[in-house]
Amino acid sequence: MDTPFHTLFYISSKATKPCRVERKRRNVGCFFVLAFLLLPSFAFADEATQQLDLKSHFVGYFAVAITVLAYAIAMTEDLHQLSKAKPMVLGSAIIWLAIFVFYKVEYGIAKNVAVAFQSNLTAYAELFLFITVSMTFLNAMTERGIFDALRIVLANRQYSYRQLFWITGGLAFVLSTVISSLTVGLLMGYIILVIGKGNPKFVGLAGLNAVVAANAGGTMSPLGGISTFFVWQQNMLHFTQFFTLTIPCIVNFLVPAAIMYFSVTKETPAFAKETPILKRGSKRIIFIFILTFSMTILSNVFLDMPAIAGMMLGLAILQFFAYYLTKSEKVHHFLTEYEAYEEHEIQRYIDSQKGFDVFKCIAGVDWDTLLFFYGAMMIVGALSFLGYLDAMAHYLFTVINPTLANILIGLSSSSIDNGTLMFAVLNMHPNLPVGQWLLLTLTLGVGGSLLAIGSAPALHVLGLMKGNMKEGEGYTFTLHLRWMPAILLGFFASIVTLYFINGGKF
Repeated sequence: MDTPFHTLFYISSKATKPCRVERKRRNVGCFFVLAFLLLPSFAFADEATQQLDLKSHFVGYFAVAITVLAYAIAMTEDLHQLSKAKPMVLGSAIIWLAIFVFYKVEYGIAKNVAVAFQSNLTAYAELFLFITVSMTFLNAMTERGIFDALRIVLANRQYSYRQLFWITGGLAFVLSTVISSLTVGLLMGYIILVIGKGNPKFVGLAGLNAVVAANAGGTMSPLGGISTFFVWQQNMLHFTQFFTLTIPCIVNFLVPAAIMYFSVTKETPAFAKETPILKRGSKRIIFIFILTFSMTILSNVFLDMPAIAGMMLGLAILQFFAYYLTKSEKVHHFLTEYEAYEEHEIQRYIDSQKGFDVFKCIAGVDWDTLLFFYGAMMIVGALSFLGYLDAMAHYLFTVINPTLANILIGLSSSSIDNGTLMFAVLNMHPNLPVGQWLLLTLTLGVGGSLLAIGSAPALHVLGLMKGNMKEGEGYTFTLHLRWMPAILLGFFASIVTLYFINGGKF
């Protein structure tokens, strides 16, 4: 970013530089003598605070083994039905425990390990709050019936399946620029399931299209993707520099969508007419939502204020508005134009006048995903502390070409979460120009669309299909794999587009 600003979120390795502690005498006791005799490598306090390169040590090998095992279990969640957060949180705890034990036993002090751990924890804290606020707004809008009304409007318009294919994909793309793409995937998956009921082929293609669109839309905005949020918060790209990715991301969405479009049936689904009823305060919540993100962006660009400060301000406004709705709750007399409606319709209207509890919306956030990112970020921080990321950075950005490295990293996001990969790259501290940061942001953001296991929106939609479609119908891992060549074409088309937009270089 052109204008740096202080933020709670900073790279862990900065906090793990060798620190100086005051040399002071230690009392000589039996324990000290035994430790000195048994541990020849025992060092004094100032030496113990040195960060060691443990890549070739047993602790390093142990950490890598635990990392691979944790990721393997998390990535095969569909097979054993064990939530992906559990192995990641446990794996991170075991790795850090091993590091603490090594430093304590070897040197008698682990102060620098604690500093590194706390630094990574601080980094996670801002991401946690940002996603929590974003999901709280989404849950509040869902509770007020905004998205249910959207579903009813789409059904009442009697669009054809091909029109709905483009509409749902376009909505996913636009919404993911301001709402977390993983949340958009779940939302659009629900709408597609309802409007595509009885046509599993449409549900599958529209679901896949929404996944690709959500990843592409989230890549062109730091508010919609976790990897882009990291880049923004680390000042690698200014907010306005993300606009350069707009056309490449649109290309990434349109290329596979245009190819899939011809496989969508031309039929028009028949729906029973429904009357959308928005709950009291729904439009004002949309306004507060827009106001929150506007304040977040403008305060960051013009005041150098951390993004999370603007988000928390918006959450506070939402809380007070929810309080107002609850305290001003009244049972209104049913309006004359609704008297012809059935009893359940009347009850819907009465319910729509009630207030809501914002803390129920907070409780409804995706805690499994939030805890998964805790485990992933703490594991990455540990590997950085052990020296693996520095070695990887040297190979990727020095030994081989940075452009090729960024494309390979993007391709690897097809099977590894892009937020975790971006956090790892940032911990490597590569010295890259703006063009390369744009390339990395693009490839990591849209690379997750290549396979169903590579993006949070895809995993959410897969989980939604499992409980609402027959086995093998709708959006599945196999369907996604079958269309992977078209998505890969869009991936490289977006890279070429960015290359020309950037003046024929990266």
